[in-house]
Amino acid sequence: MELKKYIFPLRKWWWLLLASTLVAVVLSYLYILRQPKIYQTHTTLMIGTTISDPNPSSNEFALGQQLASAYANIANRQMVRNATMNALDMNELPEYTAWALPNTQLIEISVTDIDPKRAQAVANELATQLILMSPSNAQPEEQGRQEFINQRLNILEVQINETEDEIKKLQEDLGNMISAQQIDETQIQISSLQSKLSTMQDNYGTLLSNTQQGAINSLTLIEPAALPSSPIGPKIGLTALLAAALGLMLAVGEAYLLEYLDDTLKTADDVARLFSAPIIGHIFEQKNGKKQHHLYDTADLRHPIAEAFRILRTNIEVAEANQPLKTILVTSADIGDGKTSVATNLALFVAQRNKKVVLLDADLRSPNIHKYFNLANDRGLVDLISNGATSNDVLRVIEDGKLTILTSGNTPPNPTELLSSNKMDQLLSKLKEIYDIVIIDSPPFIIADTMILASKVDGVLLVVRPGHTRQPLAQVTTEQINLVGARLVGVVLNRIPLHGADYYTGKNYLYTYYLSNYGAERDDLIIDD
Repeated sequence: MELKKYIFPLRKWWWLLLASTLVAVVLSYLYILRQPKIYQTHTTLMIGTTISDPNPSSNEFALGQQLASAYANIANRQMVRNATMNALDMNELPEYTAWALPNTQLIEISVTDIDPKRAQAVANELATQLILMSPSNAQPEEQGRQEFINQRLNILEVQINETEDEIKKLQEDLGNMISAQQIDETQIQISSLQSKLSTMQDNYGTLLSNTQQGAINSLTLIEPAALPSSPIGPKIGLTALLAAALGLMLAVGEAYLLEYLDDTLKTADDVARLFSAPIIGHIFEQKNGKKQHHLYDTADLRHPIAEAFRILRTNIEVAEANQPLKTILVTSADIGDGKTSVATNLALFVAQRNKKVVLLDADLRSPNIHKYFNLANDRGLVDLISNGATSNDVLRVIEDGKLTILTSGNTPPNPTELLSSNKMDQLLSKLKEIYDIVIIDSPPFIIADTMILASKVDGVLLVVRPGHTRQPLAQVTTEQINLVGARLVGVVLNRIPLHGADYYTGKNYLYTYYLSNYGAERDDLIIDD
């Protein structure tokens, strides 16, 4: 039951959840349509030349990573922004980020803008300005020094190759020599060339080291920014999904708030908490469009609502085992709970048991029983009590003499006085002698008329409409029933919505049993759940 308590508001307000979600999606879509497209491009720079070095050292690689982090930080600084704006003649740069790629010597600069060409130009210019601020942009003196070193390296490389070839030739000639003097002279010559070769190799290594040390702290553009061809945003699908989720969450909150503010009786537990009487009837709601004043066929064994009235009739007969119920007052706590519908159909189904039943319309302020039977209301209870009419003038017999109708007659100016009169008491006594059971339709219990009638009858049948009867009125009704000392026979839950009937009644099997055993397709039942 606890789970149903939380699910029911969502089922009850399903249209609110759906509408809120759809509205959120539509509004987000319309908003996105008005937003400009967003483009993104990026450029990549590399620190040093270790990627081209066949034998890079770990120290050089670690230093390159540290330098990449430092340069990425510099790229986000104002001095680089200002230089880029000046170079492009711009007052403000679009959004961009620069960061060092983890565990690499690479720096990536990403630019986001609504103009793809401007995004490309800014990304490339940011890279250019960063290179200009690094040692990669060497001064003329430094450039001349590097050129001299490179020239010397080329000369030494040629000399080293020539010396190695000369040494190799002398070693080959040495194997063919016989004269000791020639051998000694050749070995001295080879030793001298090897010493010269060693010196040249040392010089070459020193010059190469100087070149590589300068190359570690250098920036190279390895991937210029491309012109973006397709936008990255706005993301219609993701935005719509987030809007739908937000709209649904708000609607769920609204549903629970509305349910919290709703002070009507909703469940059988609510009824049991307020009334010290059993629930002896469950009447389900009619389908939308069905005429309001409807009488059910007592001979229809497959109609679920007809079966509900048969069960109500049986429960009343069981209640009679302890104390006779010759007069039953059918009332409600609130207007619109459907007491007249229950009273009229109950009278029909009791009469089906070959009992003489009289149905009395004591709702003198707002009579309705005559509408159910298509009778004129020009004479009735009021005339019988105050105008000297006879029973033959006002009683209408139907259902082969089993059911007698006593309509209210014209609305009197003093209904409370008429109902509390001795003539009313005498009338009830006489009807009890003639009929097996007297069923009285009265106003809601908050009206003084009903309190008077409740004190005159054997039992009160209270009609409650789940989701409609307000708890404050139900509480007052309970107090008034106790105040007049009336016997509350039981409570009838009327017009129970089949959509969520198990929540209202706490008995899911009731309507599913009816529908499965008494006909699943009824024009006057809501069965689309």
